[in-house]
Amino acid sequence: MGRPAIAIFEERAEARDETMFRARGRSDDTSFPMTIVNVSPHGFMARCDTGLPVGALVSVTLPVVGDFTGEVRWTLGGRIGCRLTREIPPALYQFALAAMR
Repeated sequence: MGRPAIAIFEERAEARDETMFRARGRSDDTSFPMTIVNVSPHGFMARCDTGLPVGALVSVTLPVVGDFTGEVRWTLGGRIGCRLTREIPPALYQFALAAMR
């Protein structure tokens, strides 16, 4: 008999805010276009045609707050979900969000 299947669900503790921010992603020595479609202080979802594996690190420059790095947590049909390696500062988040909309 095989091992029972275990379902793992990641629940977000915070809502994401919708954006349509065009950016350049960077991973290793590659630069590529991406559109960040939602963001939170701890992560983002983006559309991009670059095939990035789960676990890859993606750097992006966000308005107001500068350079951030996210770890790819999932990929699906030209979309990636990334968890930021550091939080967008709470005092600046709303300003960065306004600039991305």
